[in-house]
Amino acid sequence: MSEPRMVIPTMEAISLWQGVAVPNEAARHGLAEMAALIAALEALRGTMVFEDEPSSFDAALRACMEPQP
Repeated sequence: MSEPRMVIPTMEAISLWQGVAVPNEAARHGLAEMAALIAALEALRGTMVFEDEPSSFDAALRACMEPQP
């Protein structure tokens, strides 16, 4: 299986900005898996709308609020 195109540029960016190299093959494999994660998150774009309903935590706080005099 070939690596996604983002692996080498990401390794170079990490080296440039952080001064470290990918330590081993497991780390490089984890970096390669990021492409699938990014694609999965991009697929969700536009489908998740947080503002449609209040969160359950917010609703619970409002239910426990004392009435204002």
